[in-house]
This record gives sequence, C-alpha cells and structure tokens, in this order.
Amino acid sequence: MFDGTRKSLARAITVVENNLSNKQKILQAIRSNLGRAHVIGVTGPPGVGKSTLIDACIPEFRALGQSVAVVAVDPSSHFSGGAILGDRIRMAQHAEDSGVFIRSVAARGHLGGLSTTARHIIDLFDAAGWDRIIVETVGAGQSEIEISELADTVVVLESPGLGDEIQSLKAGVIEVADFIVVNKADLPQSDLTMSYLKNSIALRHCEKSARVLKVISTTGEGIPELVRQICENIERLDGFERTRTIAEQNRRSAARIVAESIERAFRSSGHAKIQEFTRRIQSGELDPDPLAQRMVRHLLEDSQDSVTTK
Repeated sequence: MFDGTRKSLARAITVVENNLSNKQKILQAIRSNLGRAHVIGVTGPPGVGKSTLIDACIPEFRALGQSVAVVAVDPSSHFSGGAILGDRIRMAQHAEDSGVFIRSVAARGHLGGLSTTARHIIDLFDAAGWDRIIVETVGAGQSEIEISELADTVVVLESPGLGDEIQSLKAGVIEVADFIVVNKADLPQSDLTMSYLKNSIALRHCEKSARVLKVISTTGEGIPELVRQICENIERLDGFERTRTIAEQNRRSAARIVAESIERAFRSSGHAKIQEFTRRIQSGELDPDPLAQRMVRHLLEDSQDSVTTK
C-alpha cells in the first residue's frame, strides 16, 4: 500500500488529495512512523519571496546530505479547488534531484493556508523518511500561527519598507517565529526594518526569542548562514524538549482536524435541527460553548468505553 518509495509516495499523496476510498487505511498505516523528520515552516505576506527563499535553501541542505521535501500551499482555484500558482514550476531546477520532492497543494479555502490535506501530506513525507520537510504557507489569515502547530522551526519572511512587520506583531508572529528573515536586503530601508524587528523582539520579552537575519534570495546572499542556523536549531531540539514539542503539536493539530471535520459536516447538513440550532445561536438564545464541552466529554467517555471493551 505504502512502502515509502517515491512512486508509492506520489500515489499516496494523490489518494489523500482526492479523498479516495483507501485514504484512511494509508493514514492509519503510517502513524507509527511519524515524528522523525524535521518540519520547517516558511511563512510571510504574499509576494515577499517565500518560494525564492526555499529554492535557494534547497541546495544548501542537499550539500549537507539531507533529503528535502517541499509542500507548497497555494491559493485554491474557485472552480477546481486545485493549486493555481505552481511552485513546482518555480523550483524546476531541482526536478532531476532524487533527494528533492516538491508538491503543490491547494489551501482549499482554508484561511490559514494549512488545510487538513496539507497536514496529511506532511505526514506522508515524514513516514517516507524525508529528512527536511519545508512547508510554504499562503501567507494570509492565520498561517503564521497555524504553521507553529506542525513546524519544528518557523521562518517568517519580511520585506523592507512594506510595513508588514507591524502586521506581524499584531498576528503574534514574534511568539511563534524562530527566525524572522528580511528578504530583498539590497532594497532601501532593510537596515531600518532589521532594527525595528530586533527592538520589537526585545520589548516583547517572549519565551521564544526569534533571531533576525537578512538575505537576498535571488543572489543567495545570506542563505548559507540561514541554513546553518536552522541546522543548529534542529540540533538543539533533542531529547525531552523534542518529545514535548511533538506531543503539543499533535494535540493542537488533532483539535484543528476535529474542528474542521465538524465544520464541514455542520455546513453541508440540511437537517432541520441544524438549521434551528443555527438560528438559535444567531439570535443569542443558545450558547454553543456548553455544547462543545459536552461533545468533548462524550468523546472522552466513548474513548474510555472503547479501551475498556477491548
């Protein structure tokens, strides 16, 4: 079904993307093989140069003997639901390298840019034994926050003079970023942007202190240093800290998957009780929080009953 080979991996991704009948069997089969790859999230506003940065980083990782899988999340086509930007075309220079696998996946209308499908594809790469999985988000909505739920290292890309650093602060990006990278550092105001970000980090006194770097992705300037620091960050994440991080990521990811599944079922149902339920929430007659708490209690009780009967 899934033996981790490139051909098997491509087939499994197609099954997951298209929600085919054997999807759950594949996902269940890989569960015991997860948690070995290091996931690097790259996010930032549209047009800041995320794809170009990743394209420049791939040769650096490959020079270290590390295999690289890229999950490039694109805005969805309103007609087909498919990815429309085609990052695989932009990174075509790596097509002949067997140690690089690039896959575009549609955001499918998910504002954070990380649909459940994208998460499953990341798991497939992990189970197949890829060393580094780089995830490029759409860079809209809550992508900066969501990427922290599944990435071991978070890289936030900024550009000089666009005012994006202010938006990032509002989004809480400093709390989740390991690296804030100012791209296009040859443009005016790059030093000012660097200074602003460093001062902002110092003032926030976050538990995780992001490092600020600058690069020029188109020329490769600063890329080796960025990859070197990412690798150092990977080495620091070992033992108990790594286990604790994975456990927390799994918990938050599972909660989001359950929430998305409930939302899809809720929105697609035409049942009269659902319509009445919706009306009562909108009118303020009904508080949905107690219902959600009851659902969680039922879930825990059902899980306990399942364990007891085995």
